[in-house]
Amino acid sequence: MTALRRNWRTSLRTPLIILVLAAIGYAFDLLSLTLIVVFGALVIYWGWQLNRLERWLENSQSVPPEAGGIWGRLFDHVYRLQRQSKETQGRLESSVNYLQDSLKQLRDAAIIVDQRGNISWVNDSTGTLLGIELPGDVGRSLVNLVRAPQLSDYLAEGDYQIPLRLPPTPEQDRCLQVEVTKFSGGDRLIFFKDVTEQYKLEVMRRDFVGNVSHEMRTPLTVLKGYVQTIQSLDAHIVAPIERPLAQMDMQVVRMEMLLKDLLWLSRIESIENSDKTTPVDMCDLTTELVGDLRAAWPERDILLVHEFNGLVLGDPMELHSAVSNLLVNALKYSDEESEVLVEWTLKEGQPALSVIDKGEGIDPVHIPRLTERFYRVDKSRSQKTGGTGLGLAIVKHVALAHNAELRIQSELGEGSRFSLIFNTNDVA
Repeated sequence: MTALRRNWRTSLRTPLIILVLAAIGYAFDLLSLTLIVVFGALVIYWGWQLNRLERWLENSQSVPPEAGGIWGRLFDHVYRLQRQSKETQGRLESSVNYLQDSLKQLRDAAIIVDQRGNISWVNDSTGTLLGIELPGDVGRSLVNLVRAPQLSDYLAEGDYQIPLRLPPTPEQDRCLQVEVTKFSGGDRLIFFKDVTEQYKLEVMRRDFVGNVSHEMRTPLTVLKGYVQTIQSLDAHIVAPIERPLAQMDMQVVRMEMLLKDLLWLSRIESIENSDKTTPVDMCDLTTELVGDLRAAWPERDILLVHEFNGLVLGDPMELHSAVSNLLVNALKYSDEESEVLVEWTLKEGQPALSVIDKGEGIDPVHIPRLTERFYRVDKSRSQKTGGTGLGLAIVKHVALAHNAELRIQSELGEGSRFSLIFNTNDVA
């Protein structure tokens, strides 16, 4: 309080002096001259203080000049802000040094780029993995040094929730996974992780499944032929084994469907990263598909709603397969009296293909795992309907291959809605 009162007294001193001098000047009929002299003196005084402030700011390492009144408070305030700024800068530099020291120890390549995508800093692993090193590559554009169109598009889009995978190319024999973290001010920390071994295992698994499925088709065809030949014999010969033969025939048919889905899934995975550039009219596709299924399920009501007539860039066969799987699932897992609705609409500006049923619905605990291969909510019901457990896995991979999102909404006793939400960039 004492300092505050002293500051107030100091601040009031100058206007009081001016008032006193003005009163004296008025008393001697020299008011104008007095005011000119007083304000001139003030201008000279303030100019002198400004000059002191400027010289001190040029050498801010020294203590501020001594001054009273408002100029003293101004010097103290600037000096306090300077100290706070230096302390903040020191903490930031310490944090950056700690971060860079930590990143240097990583086996993954770590690169900091500015808002224009130019390299600011890299760790030691970046030289081994990407051939980018300090200080020669500082200031250069990252996409000019790592020439991959997918990386350029990924960084430009700004959505880094899902990591980007760069498969091997003739120029780059490694498979790299890219993860991006945004900093304030537009800077980004980019990690390049070598996932070549994981990629090779995935390719090996996909090839194994595809090859085994392909090789099993021939013995399965022979087995089916023998079963049908035996079933065609005279009734008195077949009668004792009629039921086992029927079960064998049913299982052979199921195995054929399973192999067909496995081969189709293997094909989708093998070309998942290929460009999908064929314009597909989803109105025509859904109309044709619904017509075919109405013929197969004549007793079911299948409603079709088109509120959008845009085309989607994609693979017609894959999209046909995805929508077919969703629609067949809706027919299989809902009551025969209930209707199934197929919608092709715009949702929040994005094209959406939805298949809606009024079946039993799905418990929320199962929804996160529904697209896993061979995952079954109810095994007994799946065997009765003849499902292979691969339908939704196929839909998921088709969605990924088309930059689309598969959304599943379901409520027990109310039914389910499966939607494919397409990216607006993939609309023709």
